[in-house]
Amino acid sequence: MTAIQTAVERHLRGTPGFRRINLALFAGGLATFTTLYCVQALLPALSTDFGLSPAEASLAVSLGTAGLAVGVIPLTALSGVIGRTPMMTASLFAAAVLGIAQAFSPSFAVMLVLRALQGLALAGLQATAMSYLAEEIDRRSLGYAMGLYIAGNGIGGMAGRIIASFVLDVSNWRWALAVVGLVALGCAVVFRVSIVPSAFFVPSPPRLKHLAGAVGRAFTDHGLVRLFACGFLLMGCFVTVYNYLGFRLLDAPFGLSSAVVGMIFVVYLAGSVSSTVAGRLVDVLGRPRMLPVTAALTLAGIALMIPSNLVLVVLGLIITTVGFFAAHSVASGWVGPRAATLGVQGPAVYLFCYYLGSSVGGSVGGIAYGEAGWHGVSLYTGALVVVVLIVALTLRKLPQAKPR
Repeated sequence: MTAIQTAVERHLRGTPGFRRINLALFAGGLATFTTLYCVQALLPALSTDFGLSPAEASLAVSLGTAGLAVGVIPLTALSGVIGRTPMMTASLFAAAVLGIAQAFSPSFAVMLVLRALQGLALAGLQATAMSYLAEEIDRRSLGYAMGLYIAGNGIGGMAGRIIASFVLDVSNWRWALAVVGLVALGCAVVFRVSIVPSAFFVPSPPRLKHLAGAVGRAFTDHGLVRLFACGFLLMGCFVTVYNYLGFRLLDAPFGLSSAVVGMIFVVYLAGSVSSTVAGRLVDVLGRPRMLPVTAALTLAGIALMIPSNLVLVVLGLIITTVGFFAAHSVASGWVGPRAATLGVQGPAVYLFCYYLGSSVGGSVGGIAYGEAGWHGVSLYTGALVVVVLIVALTLRKLPQAKPR
């Protein structure tokens, strides 16, 4: 243990360091999801402008999350060499610049390349944030800190869609992407000013063989594999709902404007609240009890959205969002301690599966929407969540992981 480690305690809820860390990671999560998912609000415009089907337009989302999925494991290893805070800082500034560059894309193909590079850049923060929190936050406050971080993700997802929708309503998708990129740049500055340098980070040389072994061993634990599956399926469901809901609400019988559709995304706030509440409840009730409840809540929200009634659609969207963010908070928070006990790369593999679910699940969801409209989306997403619920129930009987 180094001198700085013996002189500094891990940050506990209520301390100045805890507040600074949470402000920084809140801003980081805000920037990540503002840039990553703002294009969901622009998919109908991209479809019209470039002559694309909904499924083809959704590649603007899928390529971004695919880049993130591909980058998350190698950048986790790289952060072990250069440090957590330098990695996260570089990630946010690079993603903001790439976001602004997308506004000048001469073709959809160029935009897709920039989206993939942006996702790769954002992997630097997503791969590192959980490890940073686990290292620097006292275990008694870790669930709450994780919930706040995911709340920043939720508000970022909401802000990106709302900003893009409002700018689109008065201008075009290029200006929408430029404005979102500038917002992300501001968040990167807030992160850089607020983040507390690592006190418990121990650098390690890049050992590819060791990394491959740590990743591979993560798949030998039945509990981690089930949590990875939950992340994959939940994200596939969630991104499908938000990818194609805009198309549904712009068309008959709703016929809403882009600005009004954007305002509906305010329901993301409910997800931010639910992730924080779930973090607190996990510290009291435990994860095995919480995960099945949150999955069932997500399923109920999907069912409510089936009728062509705007009130029910909005209510269902709120419940789906609440359930998803709570479930993700529980599952992702469960991976860290279990992976640490086993000495494997659990958080990085979870994020890989999570964002792979966004890329694959969202694209397959486009096929379901193209074939059977919103009823196809409902059946597809409902089936995904039913599997999550079954897996979550099996996790309740899973024995504790034994250190290796």
